[in-house]
Amino acid sequence: MNIVGISACPAGLAHTPMAAKALELAGKNLGYNVKMEQQGMMGPVHAITQEEANKADFVLIASDQKITGMDRFKGKKVIRVNINTCIEAPEAVLKKCVEAVMAK
Repeated sequence: MNIVGISACPAGLAHTPMAAKALELAGKNLGYNVKMEQQGMMGPVHAITQEEANKADFVLIASDQKITGMDRFKGKKVIRVNINTCIEAPEAVLKKCVEAVMAK
């Protein structure tokens, strides 16, 4: 399963990298390929390329903020999850997202 996503919080200094790292580690533990882009005051970190977006099975947005560059994901299933939930229970988030995509 190839998953790309974006984490973002108002400042982008604490929760943003925490969520990205938690989801990437959880993905590794579950056998998924997860790449998270971080958006915050410093601009995008670990930006997702168009090629990576094209190969993704779905897009996970760990934020309630406005996300830039969503046009890269045109035609992809996008799932939005509260950033705190992604930090607290990243494996559960990924499992539920994969279940939702596979049920389609």
